[in-house]
Amino acid sequence: MDSSAPPPIPSQPASGANRYSLQEFVEASAQRDRGEGIFELETPRLLELNLNGEIWTKMGSMVAYRGNVKFVREGILEQGMGNLLKKAVSGEGASLTKAQGQGQVYLADSGKKVIIVQLQNEEIIVNGNDLLAFETSVDYKITMMKKLGAMLAGGLFNIRLSGSGMIAFTSHYEPITLRVTPDMPVCTDPNATIAWSGNLSPEFKKDVSLKTFVGRGSGESIQMLFQGDGFVVIQPYEEIILGAQAG
Repeated sequence: MDSSAPPPIPSQPASGANRYSLQEFVEASAQRDRGEGIFELETPRLLELNLNGEIWTKMGSMVAYRGNVKFVREGILEQGMGNLLKKAVSGEGASLTKAQGQGQVYLADSGKKVIIVQLQNEEIIVNGNDLLAFETSVDYKITMMKKLGAMLAGGLFNIRLSGSGMIAFTSHYEPITLRVTPDMPVCTDPNATIAWSGNLSPEFKKDVSLKTFVGRGSGESIQMLFQGDGFVVIQPYEEIILGAQAG
């Protein structure tokens, strides 16, 4: 054999007809049962609810469903008279829909990453705009950040979740959790703050120099100050709530 001969050319497919075909796409993107239970991440940004009963969902988050499912908007007095004024002021920001029946429900929110957490007799507070779904076994209460009310025109409401059960919330990109200790408080931007442990009560402060330094227009920078022993979850994105503005 002539050692100077060029190496053989690898054989090529006779046809690329099967590459990028519709069938290939359908098979690659097909829904798959991953056996993860009631809350299942179909993709990092799409939550599948394997519904057999009732689950609370964020209004407007349903993108598809199959089976015998109906959606019932939260009654205005569902959480009692104490929340009536809060719901009227907050508009759609904290509106919930109860998915009822049997089937699969698919939820998403502006392509944000979905995080699933199982509470075990625990408590967490989630930004009302970031809460995606939670089991009806979890108690919830709309909470108002009173001190922030004098600073912002919107984005005042969070949802306190307590008890046991699955919850899901969303984040722009990958979130990180910062530990809060008595000797190491944490300050965050409200627009980047997703959730925090239920035992923490953030305070709010203004920083004129920071707002001027970063050149984001007139008004002060508003910061959330977490002190105590717990955690706070932030996203690498400042999500401006519609209607929120510096006071």
